Amino acid sequence: MKTAGDGGDLVLVRIDQRGDAGHVAHVTINNPAKRNALGMAGKRAIAGTFSRLSQDGKLRAVVVTGAGDKSFIAGADLAEMKDLTVEEAEEEHTLTHYACDAIRRCPVPVIARVNGYCFGAGMELAASCDMRASADHAKFGMPEVRVGLPSGMEAALLPSLLGWGRAAELVLTGDIFDARDMYQFGFVQKIVPAAELDAAVDKWIQSILVSGARAVRLQKSLLRDWERMSLADSIRRGIEMCVEARRTDEPSRLMAAFLARKKG
Repeated sequence: MKTAGDGGDLVLVRIDQRGDAGHVAHVTINNPAKRNALGMAGKRAIAGTFSRLSQDGKLRAVVVTGAGDKSFIAGADLAEMKDLTVEEAEEEHTLTHYACDAIRRCPVPVIARVNGYCFGAGMELAASCDMRASADHAKFGMPEVRVGLPSGMEAALLPSLLGWGRAAELVLTGDIFDARDMYQFGFVQKIVPAAELDAAVDKWIQSILVSGARAVRLQKSLLRDWERMSLADSIRRGIEMCVEARRTDEPSRLMAAFLARKKG
């Protein structure tokens, strides 16, 4: 299916039905002529797409990628940005946040399938996902300082993902790094040849699908809580979430199934 509203074909959605387990959404940023660069319409479309997907009670996971085999998202659309007024620039940068925040608010795991160039706003969007798998030819960077801007918005996630030193290196130099570097830095969790990227992502999907659907949603919510809470509050919140999980029969069913397999 295609997204409705602003952005049109700039964001495409395919729903993968996985039987009784639910389904997986595949979201593709579709601007290959510009290496999937994100203009304002594309950012609105991403925010709208994830807002709609988040309402789907049977959704189990989302995979985000870029069209083609060369680029995930090669940053913002500089041709659009170049002559913005101060007021228009505020809107443009705010839309970057809205797109990233919609991903972070999605109640199920979101996986970045990084299939090529991942720069600027693209790296912010990937950072907003829960997990990142990369083709080994991908390139990463935060080159905003090279075009006269600081890295803002969800670039604020980078220190917690990379450490302060590596984050500073990216945003202060604008240098480009390869996939192996980003794997060693901890930004991507899997690095594979391009032909194996779908299989690497699907391995995560399979693990998610055999887990408790409600438990995974509670865990995603808890991850967001951990980001903003003290250790003591995080522990207390974890107890609350474990108790909340017991309000359905999911834990008892899955524990019984696990014990039955061990006996077999």
